This record gives sequence, C-alpha cells and structure tokens, in this order.
Amino acid sequence: MTTTILSIQSHVAYGHVGNSASVFPMQRLGVEVWPVNTVNFSNHTGYGAWRGPLMDPADVADVITGIGERDAFGEVDAVLSGYQGGEGIGATILAAVAQVKAANPAAIYACDPVMGNEKSGCFVHESIPVLLREKVAPKADLITPNQFELGYLTDTQPHTLQETLASVDRAREIGPSTILVTSVLRPDRPEGTIEMLACHEDEAWIVQTPHLPLKANGSGDVTAALFTSHWVRTHSLPEALGRTVSSVFDLLRTTHDSGRRELQIVEAQEVYAHPRMQFEVAQVR
Repeated sequence: MTTTILSIQSHVAYGHVGNSASVFPMQRLGVEVWPVNTVNFSNHTGYGAWRGPLMDPADVADVITGIGERDAFGEVDAVLSGYQGGEGIGATILAAVAQVKAANPAAIYACDPVMGNEKSGCFVHESIPVLLREKVAPKADLITPNQFELGYLTDTQPHTLQETLASVDRAREIGPSTILVTSVLRPDRPEGTIEMLACHEDEAWIVQTPHLPLKANGSGDVTAALFTSHWVRTHSLPEALGRTVSSVFDLLRTTHDSGRRELQIVEAQEVYAHPRMQFEVAQVR
C-alpha cells in the first residue's frame, strides 16, 4: 500500500528548505505527501532578507481541519514536522498528531527538532528549544536531531560514540523510541569524515561518509523526510539508514559539484529512487 505522510513545515518559492526540500524527494520514492505550509517565504532566512508571510497558527490548523473533514486522517502513516517558528505552530502540530493517531493508532509522529548546530549554536527563538524538549519531543515517536540538538534535548554533551549512545538512551526515556542522530562528529573518527547514527530501542547502527565542504540549507529536512519514509516502509534500521545516507550524500555531492548555493533537489532526483548503497552500515549495539 502507498505510504502517506502529512508534512507540516515551512515553504519557500526560491530554493529548497522545509517542504520545498522534502516533498519532492518523498514523492520520488512513491510516497503520497500532503504538505501543509507554516510559512510562505520568497527564500530561506539564511540570505538575511526575505519576503512573505509567517502563517497564522489558526490558518495552519484550518488547513489541517479541512483534511480531516475529508475523512483522510486514517490514511496517514506519519506526521512529519521540521522548523517550528513559534509556540502556536507547535501546539497546532501536536493537535494534528493527536487527531491522526485517533484515526490511525499505527501512525507515527516524526519530529526534526531544529534548534541549531555545534558551529552556530542555537539560531531559533529562545522559547523554541524549551518547547521542543518539554512538549514536542515527548510526543514524538521518531526524532532526527543533530548531535548538538541531541545534547540539548537530553541535557548532555555527547562527543564520543558511547556518550552519544548514552544521550540517545536518555532521549528515549523522554518519549521517542526511534532516533536518527545526524552530523555525528566523534573525536576519534578519521579526518574528513562525518557519521550518522540510527537507534531503535536497544538496536543501533552507524554509517560513515566523507565530509563534503559545503553548507547546505535544507539538507536536514531532506534527511528527516527520507529516513521517515524508509523507516515507515521497512521498519529496518540498517536499510532505512543506508538508503537515507546514500541519497543525501549524492544530493550533497551533486550540489557541491554544481557550485550553486541551493540544494540541487531536482537534478539529483534519481538518487532518492535508486540509492547506490555505497556506504557500509555497521551495527554498534
């Protein structure tokens, strides 16, 4: 049966972040995606200037209500959320999750807890990390933090693999049973590499890839979308992780080779549908 994902995220006309980054790769996998946009900007805020409205939470909720009025919530396999621009949007997303799960108890909530990174620190409003840690993450079944965000959610400072696994265990105590840790930068890794770690209950797998020298806005959104899609479809950590990492690496390589700032989402479309599976997926627990 077709996998269906309700994706509640930002939207930009130019470039690729939020739904503008994640919807097409999921569709290229054959996933039915219902995008609900929380902003409608000309471009992402990394440019320092943009135009367009931040959607009122009531308007976002109205769109979601309309979907429910089609008796469609029972078809949803996962609700996916990313950057949350305010507490009102957070409450709207959690209300949508509750409605979907009431119609389909097997549905999951996948949350990408966007807060910041090791290099930049937190780049969201000070209320958002607290919202994510105290209200949103406890309701999630799957979270996809980077190593920095994992540390904030669990009040830890993971660096080594064992510290990161311990932080994952603390995150599981909060609520989510499945955790994908992106941008794992353990100090003993080979120079010029980066890793991604996927955990479910007591099982954990890791993948190491070359670290490409580029800053790509939206790559986390693509990662969360692909992993959620593969996890819902397969319930296999090594398969979901291997496919996601393969696709994201080749997307980033295509973007790097293009010399352009924005992700080359369309140009790299074959790597979502047919990942090369070029990296070893190793079990670490």
